[in-house]
Amino acid sequence: MTARHVARVLVDSPLPQLDRLFDYAIPDELRSAVRPGVRVRVPLRSAGRVIDALVVEVGEADAADRPLSDVEAVVSPTEVLTPGLYALARRAADRAAGSATDILRLAIPKRMVRAEKAWMAAEPPAAPDVDAQSRGWADSRLAPYPALIDCLDHRGRGAFDAPPEPARLETRATVGAWAVLIAAAAVRTLAAGRSAILVVPDHRDQAQLEAALAGRAPADAIIRNDARQTSPARYSAFLRMLASSPCIVVGNRSSVYAPVHRLGLIALWDDGDPLLAEPLSPGVHARDAALIRQELDDCALIFAGHTRTTDIERLVGLGFVRDVSAARRASPRVVLSATKEGESRGARVPSAAFAAAREALKTGPVLVQVARPGYAPVLVCADCRTPARCAHCGGPLHAARRGAAPECAWCGRVATAWVCPKCASVRVRMASSGSERTADELGRAFPDTRIIVADGEHPVLHVEDRPALVVATRGAEPIADGGYRAVVLLDGDRMLQSEDLRIGESCLRWWSNAAALAAPGSPVHLVGVTGPVARALATWTQPAYARAELADRAPLRMPPTVRVAALEGSRRALETALSALRDAVPTLDDEAVLGPVAVSPATRQPGVTTDGDAVRALVRFDYAHGAAVAGSLRGSLVADALRVRRNPKSRTPGARNTLRVRVDVPDLDL
Repeated sequence: MTARHVARVLVDSPLPQLDRLFDYAIPDELRSAVRPGVRVRVPLRSAGRVIDALVVEVGEADAADRPLSDVEAVVSPTEVLTPGLYALARRAADRAAGSATDILRLAIPKRMVRAEKAWMAAEPPAAPDVDAQSRGWADSRLAPYPALIDCLDHRGRGAFDAPPEPARLETRATVGAWAVLIAAAAVRTLAAGRSAILVVPDHRDQAQLEAALAGRAPADAIIRNDARQTSPARYSAFLRMLASSPCIVVGNRSSVYAPVHRLGLIALWDDGDPLLAEPLSPGVHARDAALIRQELDDCALIFAGHTRTTDIERLVGLGFVRDVSAARRASPRVVLSATKEGESRGARVPSAAFAAAREALKTGPVLVQVARPGYAPVLVCADCRTPARCAHCGGPLHAARRGAAPECAWCGRVATAWVCPKCASVRVRMASSGSERTADELGRAFPDTRIIVADGEHPVLHVEDRPALVVATRGAEPIADGGYRAVVLLDGDRMLQSEDLRIGESCLRWWSNAAALAAPGSPVHLVGVTGPVARALATWTQPAYARAELADRAPLRMPPTVRVAALEGSRRALETALSALRDAVPTLDDEAVLGPVAVSPATRQPGVTTDGDAVRALVRFDYAHGAAVAGSLRGSLVADALRVRRNPKSRTPGARNTLRVRVDVPDLDL
């Protein structure tokens, strides 16, 4: 009997039981078109329909005379799935108890026919030529950091504490000094004939990197990759990454999966930013995906930031990641400002910070960082101080402007007839000031000064080098040409009150990133905060703070000293999964499992059906048990999905199954 040619494909399905390779016979007329990496259409007998799939392997069938369905059609001749990308997706999915299809859905954009035809008709891109001037520029920028150069040349893993200062480019544009150094590392890598992937949290950081790279690398070798692009532009960028020509990819968290040619560097900026945590299943953080890819591709990996997360500090302590920072670090002039005797205890801006802002406004812009956007984000009862909540949905009430009626932040209803449920008062007062109210207050204090509000609704990227008060929410601070002449950090005590395990390091990151925007020698006033976080900012010793945090969390078995998985679903499904997990990992004790506890409908994960009230449990486990835990949880997901499939009455419309799993949850207050 003649051996049949077989395509082993990964079907595009969210069902966990389909996360494996399926064999399909290749018809004679498609034998030349079916190649590893192409998109195909295959029949799914269990569902009685034809679905999309990606070809992973092509070979001959085994000796067993088993029936195989035929590949229906080849969707596109472009080989979008490289062997390296599939290996990365498989490893990342297995680590997170997820599906490789979900990872590939993030990595491979939707096909755009016109963009694909235009790409196939064009000439292949030539190898980029980095001129001697650009190579010299990169070497000169990296020269003060020999450990960083050694990491790049020997493809190591490094943690880099970026210098906290703005840098003026030859084009007179101002960017963070961190962007110049990462761009120099990418140019050095490209000059060596290798590709670089630069992963940043958002478009603001991306714009800085693109400005730093402009004129230093060939324009056609700098590839932008983010969700703000149109679908054709993003697919065209993806096709350029597939070309056998090195490039520099600058993009958001999904860029870590970019299938570039001869990868030489992955640089991840500000890994503590929540935007680098993938919200979609299976929720693999860009930091973890980068670590996996560095091992697979044998490239350099750099984690850079103004602060050091506890996750990276743990790896540094283990010797897995090397500290490649400068021996001596420059630091901004941080002042811990507190209310002095004789001043009102309710004053938001102490006299020292106020005087510094007034003096700085004589020569340039001043940055004022606040916790929240809007006018009055929080309203309370004017008599008993009970938080004002919406009578319809229970959401918090806020005021959009001075004198405006309270509105619900959840449902948007106007609470014109609000009554306090505790004391029956009908009066509310503002308990906090957002960016707009702060701008209003400072505008009265500085009547002849230009006021600029920068937040989610008022995005501002750059500020000119002339006097202005810039009121910005955390993370929305614009870059000032020449740097800010003073920085005032407000609402620090309110930020630290958040119920979050990582709130200390988050606040340190917010404040450090804002302080790094100050001009050299300019004062940075942190208002109303004391303790370890304030001292770490004042002395600019963020790695030491991360080490202290790790030491405090280790006895409590809190992440990142251990890994944590969250399970949610019906009580029966949860108990079955936990029982299977204890059998797979006998060393798990009772203290490793927290819960199960009831989950309110407002916080229930979408796509979960239950045959009773939803419950949630947390499982803490050591890194050494990661593979066993992930494998057991993955098996429970498949078993639960098959049980629901065999009993369709237990499934409601639109639901997948009765169990959801998230490994390495970003926060424990989910």
